[in-house]
Amino acid sequence: MSFSTPASFAPGRELRRSVAVPGDGRLLRRFVVFLGPGYLVATGYMDPGNWATALAGGSKFGTALLFVAVLSSLMAIVLQSLSARLGVAAQLDLAQVCRAHTPRPVAVGLWLLAEAGIFATDLAEVIGTAVGLELLFGLPLAVGVAVTALDTFLILAFERLGFRKLELFVAATLLLIGLAFAAELALARPDPGAIARGLAPTPQILSDPEMLYLGLGILGATVMPHNLFLHSFIVQTRAVGASAAERREAIRFAVIDSSLALLFALLVNGAILVLAAAVFHASGHTEVAELSEAHRLIAPLLGAPVAATLFALALIACGLNSTVTATLAGQIVMEGFVNLRVSPAMRRLVTRALAIAPAIAVTLYAGENATARLLVLSQVVLSVTLPFAVVPLVLFTARRSVMGALVAPRRTTILAAAIAAMIVALNARLLWDAVF
Repeated sequence: MSFSTPASFAPGRELRRSVAVPGDGRLLRRFVVFLGPGYLVATGYMDPGNWATALAGGSKFGTALLFVAVLSSLMAIVLQSLSARLGVAAQLDLAQVCRAHTPRPVAVGLWLLAEAGIFATDLAEVIGTAVGLELLFGLPLAVGVAVTALDTFLILAFERLGFRKLELFVAATLLLIGLAFAAELALARPDPGAIARGLAPTPQILSDPEMLYLGLGILGATVMPHNLFLHSFIVQTRAVGASAAERREAIRFAVIDSSLALLFALLVNGAILVLAAAVFHASGHTEVAELSEAHRLIAPLLGAPVAATLFALALIACGLNSTVTATLAGQIVMEGFVNLRVSPAMRRLVTRALAIAPAIAVTLYAGENATARLLVLSQVVLSVTLPFAVVPLVLFTARRSVMGALVAPRRTTILAAAIAAMIVALNARLLWDAVF
């Protein structure tokens, strides 16, 4: 199935090799050109779904789940490095590789699971952005959910501005989010000892189903399946030379770019969890999972009205960022698996409609208090679909027939395989607890 589309922001031949790489000997100048894709990837690691799980985990268990956020980020760095390597070495994204190297029924199953993960991501964005609009402007939540469909115009704007401008927009909004939470932490003054204790793994996570559920939610919110598809494509926007040396350099720069960006995402995610522990858990508010409840409590507990405004602004910025990258990831998945090409605006309208319907239904039927459970559930869905992106990535990057001379080093493959096994085991435990 194949449809033509005009040259635009839509993934495909138009974006590949669209960013020129200097051919001179200035190493730093070439490296700067490779900065950008990692921050688009990092956006998915601090979307509104992260907020819900981090707030719930921090308020309920203090800093005990901080080690999960750190472990998840380290796992993400390894997996995203493989994704970047796949894109540069094979000149194909993960969806295209799955389509080319798996039987058709398997490819269809992987595609449907990838779409489920993107739907869960979009659901989190819808709710998070709508809550931010409610907190900042007083819009009813159901109205805010409907208003989020208008962010399609943001995609249309980037069709005209180009890919490099998209990267700059995302980096600027991430900086805004980081500054907002730095200010929040400065007001909260968390206990350094509690933070240090939270970095150590706790065996309680294996015996407490609620802690495991929230821990898996953090895992699903941190290691995002759609980001593995996204990253393998956007590294191809750089016009890398054909020689093995140039491609090795491109892989090295892409891995540095994504690692720095994901470390920044870890700081933001950790800040949210630590903030919840220091402000809510420490004051006895151990059931804070609603974004609106966190916004209501944070200003009086910190004694600073500006804290609530910073919280709402950062939440809206997260939703806008995730809107752009999830749309791009959806395009890549659809085009890579089934060769169906539609405009980003049309793709966004369809996925928004699918996400808006359950969000409005839950809001109207169960009330605004149910949105937090929906957010956490969306992150667990991501966690369940994650193995079906991770396992193919590990397998294909270890194949010389796919990667050529730039096949992943054996030690990296072993580490990534261990990460994949851990993800599968944790998800099996989650499903067991859910059923029995």
